Amino acid sequence: MKVHLKKILGLITLLVLVNLASSHFFLRQDFTHDKRYSLSAYSKNLTKDIDKSILVEVYLNGEMPSNYKRLQREIRYILEEYAAYNPLIKFEFINPVSDDQNAMEVANQFYDNGMSPKVLNQMKNGEMNEKIIFPWAVAHFGDQKVPISLLSKNTKEETETLINTSIQEIEYQISNALKILTEQKSKKIAIIKGQDELGDLYIADAVRSLQNYYYIAPFTLDSVATNPQKAFEDLSKFDLIIDAKPKKTFSEEKKYLLDQFVMQGGSAIWLVEHVAAEQDSLMKNKDLFALPQELNLHDLFFEYGIRINPQLVKDLYCAPISLASGSGQNTEINQFPWFYAPLSQRNKSHIITKNLLPIKFDFANPIDTLKSDLKKEILLQSSPLSQVVGVPKEISLGMIQEKPNPDHYRSDRQNLAVLVEGEFESAYKNRLKPLQLSSSKEDGVNTSQAFISDGNIIKNEVSKGEVLELGFDRLSGNAYGNKQFLVNLTNYMLGDKDLVALRNKSIKTANLDQSKIKSSKTKWQLINIVLAPILMIIFGVVIQFFKKRKYIKN
Repeated sequence: MKVHLKKILGLITLLVLVNLASSHFFLRQDFTHDKRYSLSAYSKNLTKDIDKSILVEVYLNGEMPSNYKRLQREIRYILEEYAAYNPLIKFEFINPVSDDQNAMEVANQFYDNGMSPKVLNQMKNGEMNEKIIFPWAVAHFGDQKVPISLLSKNTKEETETLINTSIQEIEYQISNALKILTEQKSKKIAIIKGQDELGDLYIADAVRSLQNYYYIAPFTLDSVATNPQKAFEDLSKFDLIIDAKPKKTFSEEKKYLLDQFVMQGGSAIWLVEHVAAEQDSLMKNKDLFALPQELNLHDLFFEYGIRINPQLVKDLYCAPISLASGSGQNTEINQFPWFYAPLSQRNKSHIITKNLLPIKFDFANPIDTLKSDLKKEILLQSSPLSQVVGVPKEISLGMIQEKPNPDHYRSDRQNLAVLVEGEFESAYKNRLKPLQLSSSKEDGVNTSQAFISDGNIIKNEVSKGEVLELGFDRLSGNAYGNKQFLVNLTNYMLGDKDLVALRNKSIKTANLDQSKIKSSKTKWQLINIVLAPILMIIFGVVIQFFKKRKYIKN
């Protein structure tokens, strides 16, 4: 009896010790080959630091096709991982359309909140029906909330590819929302003004997106003329500057201020064009003259290892231009290839551009990289079927009728966006300085600059006074990767590289080969319909034969 009692007490003691250990040591094992259900170290650290309750409401719920059900399951699995690492993160799946609600009314409410529903065409009982789903979630943190997109922006993809891409992005989208809600902003961005840059309305969506992570304020270079030292001190409070499509020539004083900002370790994104050509003018007047645009930045960029040439890039791989024909109710919108709007080829190995949709350019210039000790990464290029056009050049909408000669498009890939990192040397080293600034430097500290040869990649469309999403073409309905590229680039340059890398998480999904299925369809039908029953009959006969032999022997 005592022996049994000791065994029972030993077992109870062991169970208590195991429970105590499990409460202090947390372990989850993911046996998938691509670790699709394992959170990255970045997401785990982000989740661990959350000390207040967060609720994620997922609206991808209700009746939907099997592909979207699969996406829903994957979202649930990932959310369970977040909740397992921090119980303060809770989630629930909600069907936004109840039995007594009109789906279109709910869809309009989602539209008003910047969350576009998805309309699916389904064949049911021989009839084509429309089904509205809501591939969105909203993360709530106190009185703050952030929408989470659950479906990839590339709506032109086949459904299977679209779902797979969306699954890959789930962790990024959730961690991105958690970062926005829980982490305090610390970095500051200055939007350069005073050189006839793009107006606030046309960079509103980019600014709105970047404001989720950083403080943003305009900075007017005109203050250099009145008090250069104060202007320099004020600019030095920022971590990064964005100059979005300047059109006026820079004075030496302004250039020197920007040069010294870089020497002090500030980062810069230059969206600069050295050719004056505007699509708005082309659409209005049916033609334009593309002319060189002198900004007085050549020597500055040359010292930084970059040259933006006063030429235009034409590319057979391009975005369409939408033109109207007819009038009144008979108006039709037709699309034509527009070779002055290259769809850039991304650097597939760099975390900034990996897995991005094509980025749309308008009247872009080719960029040369110059030999130096600085590290240069080509982020975006035109396709191999490109042509470089000199200016002045007359450009007309009538060109859409011309059939391109492939022999004229042999200029190979042209650089459209380049990231340069390292310790820059001042463009005014061993030169007379246009200003006297305290703590000026001729050799800079380690920093980064991005050079993009088209200011329009940051320009959003405006319709009836409403700001449209950057990268969305309302006439063609195409979505481009402009906004995500700018967000990734800014995150990377300001130290959020782990977040950018998270977006590139790769998940391998085992898809059926549709061509093989089609070619072997008849064979497998015969196997299932004819061969299977024959084998069952043979098996039954054999079993019966052996049973009879057994009974005969007995």
